[in-house]
Amino acid sequence: MSYPDARYFGETGELNGILRQNSEPDLKIGTGTQVHYLATGGSTNGAFGLYRWEMGPRPSGPAPHFHRTMTESFYVLSGTIRLYNGDRWADGRPGDFLFLPEGGIHAFRNESGEPATMLILFTPGAPREGYFEALAEIAESGRQLTPEEWTELYARHDQYMV
Repeated sequence: MSYPDARYFGETGELNGILRQNSEPDLKIGTGTQVHYLATGGSTNGAFGLYRWEMGPRPSGPAPHFHRTMTESFYVLSGTIRLYNGDRWADGRPGDFLFLPEGGIHAFRNESGEPATMLILFTPGAPREGYFEALAEIAESGRQLTPEEWTELYARHDQYMV
C-alpha cells in the first residue's frame, strides 16, 4: 500500500485547522440517544464523517444493514455496545473497534441497561446528518412509517437492510 495522490500542493502549509471543543449534542434522537457532529463530510471536504454516539440505557440501535458507498467504523468509548460484524454479535467494551468495508453487513445495539458511548466513522464523508435528523424527526413526531416508507428512507441514505 502506498500513500494516496497529493491533494495539497502548497509549499508552506496553511492555517486551516478546525477545532471543535466539547459542546452540547447537535441532535437528540428519541429519549436516549444524543449525537455530536464532530466532523461532517461537509467540514472535511468529503474525506470522512466522525460522530460521537451517546446511547441511553434503553435498548436501541439499527437492525443489520450495509452501505454501498462508504465504510463504517465503530470505536467504543464507554459502556457495553453489542456489535454485529455480519457473522456474530459480540459485546464491545471501551477500546474495542469494528471496521466494515463497503457492503459489510453490520449492526449495533445497546442492550446493557446502562448508558454507552462510541465514535462512528464514515469514509468517505457522506452526508449522514440528513439520515440522523430524519430518524430524530420520526421519533419526535411519533409517526409510524410503512415498510415502503422505511425502505425509501434507507435507500435515500445508502442503507440497505438484510
